[in-house]
Amino acid sequence: MFNRTSLQAAATLASISLLAGCGLFSADSAGGDQKITIGTTSEPSTLDPAAAWDNSWELYRNVFQTLVAFPTGSTTPQPDAADNCKFTDSTNKVYRCELREGLTFSNGHKLDADAVKHSFDRIVKINANGGPNGLLASLDGVTTDGDLIVTFNLNKPDATFPFVLAAPAMSIVDPAEYPAGKLREDGKLTGSGPYTLKSYTPGSDAELAENTSYKGFADRKNKAVTIQYFQDSDEMFGALKKKEIDVIYRGLTSEEVVELEQKKEENDHLQLIETVGADIRYLVFNPKDESAAKLPVRQAVAQVVDRDALVAKVYQGTAEPLYSMVPKGISGHATSFFDEYGDPDVDKARGILQDAGIDTPVPLTLWFTTDRYGSGTVAEFAELKRQLEASGLFEITLKSKPWKDFQAGFQKGEYPVFGRGWFPDFPDPDNFVAPFVGKNNALSTPYESREITDELLPQSRRESDRGAVIEQFERAQEILVDDVRLLPLWQGKLYVAASEEISGGERALDPQTVMQLWEFSRKASW
Repeated sequence: MFNRTSLQAAATLASISLLAGCGLFSADSAGGDQKITIGTTSEPSTLDPAAAWDNSWELYRNVFQTLVAFPTGSTTPQPDAADNCKFTDSTNKVYRCELREGLTFSNGHKLDADAVKHSFDRIVKINANGGPNGLLASLDGVTTDGDLIVTFNLNKPDATFPFVLAAPAMSIVDPAEYPAGKLREDGKLTGSGPYTLKSYTPGSDAELAENTSYKGFADRKNKAVTIQYFQDSDEMFGALKKKEIDVIYRGLTSEEVVELEQKKEENDHLQLIETVGADIRYLVFNPKDESAAKLPVRQAVAQVVDRDALVAKVYQGTAEPLYSMVPKGISGHATSFFDEYGDPDVDKARGILQDAGIDTPVPLTLWFTTDRYGSGTVAEFAELKRQLEASGLFEITLKSKPWKDFQAGFQKGEYPVFGRGWFPDFPDPDNFVAPFVGKNNALSTPYESREITDELLPQSRRESDRGAVIEQFERAQEILVDDVRLLPLWQGKLYVAASEEISGGERALDPQTVMQLWEFSRKASW
């Protein structure tokens, strides 16, 4: 039968199963030996954690370890490679972790405090363009005491630092395999996570096998996983329907979700699991471009874009309009762009441009990636072009590239306006503001905002109670609206589509919306 499950419903079903002591969703005793095949359009851009601040983390979470991470159901970091971690001072500037005893990498080398220090030192030293060094802005240095004690000394109070440590970019790597001053370039990977990477073929697949030496919180429900990378969502969906793959995560189009919802008889061998996502889509304006550098141009775009029409036409209920860089479900969420601009209004946009003496139509080139966020991206940018040109105020050129080429281009500052998606590093408003401001931000497009970087973020990071930082982030969002350097478009819902014989989909997403592959198994019965 077709099954649609929300995470809330899944929790109820899990409780019923536990109370009954039976196996509605339990894995077959032999099922744990069977391979699970995952389909996704989200391929890693690099195998080296020191270079990735993107969806490469999907792979990292399953083959590397971090000191702390998010077990299913937890919204605060819990020990993984560490046995325990805590701030040892009252100012949130000294964070100490004690490692589990007997940890090793998959190659048999010892994972100790020196390996942890090496992993963080190389992120800072390499400082890869578009890499995760920006997450470590508060880190002053790492010290060790024996084989098991690691201390992170911060240059300023930072209550979010435990969340940073949980990001897959902070994966612990083997000093013998990962050079201190450059990226690993042999196409291989050595970690200490639940799985080992047996093979990786770019553009095709990754083969993961059980790491028998793993010591951490992950409770594997399977022995091996194959990740198949697709360029086309339709091809991936067809593979699921033909049972060539077991699960889809990232890349389902809205049409495919609607088909699963409405054509239940045709898809009675499939299930769809839905949850509210914290992933967002937005436009980035490059101040080096002649047109995008003009504030009235950015304001006029913000005044014209019709988010309701965009999500209705392109995403058909699988997304919702977003009026802030901080999405719903995250403390501090606001509707700042709606408060400022209201409903789309061409006359107001025209007035903004006329008052600034800017001739129309304004030429703008919008760039997007063809294979990172699913096939719907093409339709999304076609709709943006239609809206902006229908106003008579803009002349839009659309250009696109596959992710790796697209990423190289925006890192060089080549694009006037470009579309990006953001999947949170951790569930805190800090992570929807801090990565996008400052010189070395995640967009490789410097955005100087002294009030945010020098006042609001430092104030919020002194506060361990993350529910008490709403005022700072509401002000930060007001600044983002004033500058219009970033234009939020929509917030997505997350979907996992799977064969009816697969269980664990409702537990497979952590608060960073990263897939925990060890949760998947085959059901004993239906």
